[in-house]
Amino acid sequence: MSDHARLTGKGAAIRFENLDTDQIIPKQFLRGIDKAGLDKGILYDQRFDAQGHPRPDFVLNRPEYAGTRVLVGGANFGCGSSREHAVWGLQQFGIGAVIAPSFGEIFYSNAMNNRLLLVMLPREVVARLMDAVDADSSNAITIDVEAMQVTTPVGTFPFELSARHRGMFLEGLDMIGLSLRQRADIERFAAQYWQAYPWTKDVARRTRDRLGST
Repeated sequence: MSDHARLTGKGAAIRFENLDTDQIIPKQFLRGIDKAGLDKGILYDQRFDAQGHPRPDFVLNRPEYAGTRVLVGGANFGCGSSREHAVWGLQQFGIGAVIAPSFGEIFYSNAMNNRLLLVMLPREVVARLMDAVDADSSNAITIDVEAMQVTTPVGTFPFELSARHRGMFLEGLDMIGLSLRQRADIERFAAQYWQAYPWTKDVARRTRDRLGST
């Protein structure tokens, strides 16, 4: 089995429906020009009070849930704006997968393209799984992409992925890696295009050079 085909880890229940990307990572954490430090903003308003002190009762602040790998969330997880930072921040926080009844459409694409595994299970199964991980923090969840099933404290359940997304996880590729597999075709097309339309090549560089010389 591929090293990328299976994820096993501790689960934590995030009992919010319609959790949007602004709640996952608030806007004040989007000021940087790179991805560094995004984990500090994950679920900030749930993890910290108005004075910036940790809320001891929030699940991800409790010591027994340190190292959580799988979030078990409510329906429409990740709705709202298209900020990809929500995905990057969750991954930096150590989250490898989210299980929920449904996901925001843009968040789903962003997550899967960055290899944050999203699994949809029926609402009643998710509710039982939330209760199980709340009752015992040692309960592990295993997501097997090759077998397309999730093994949980409340049973083993099938799930679905598109053929493209499943292949990306099995091969350890994000969207950039998948695109680069077509690099030869991309370079061949670019060469043919620039030969036919040479004035379109390096337009930005040539414009910058011209403006810089005046």
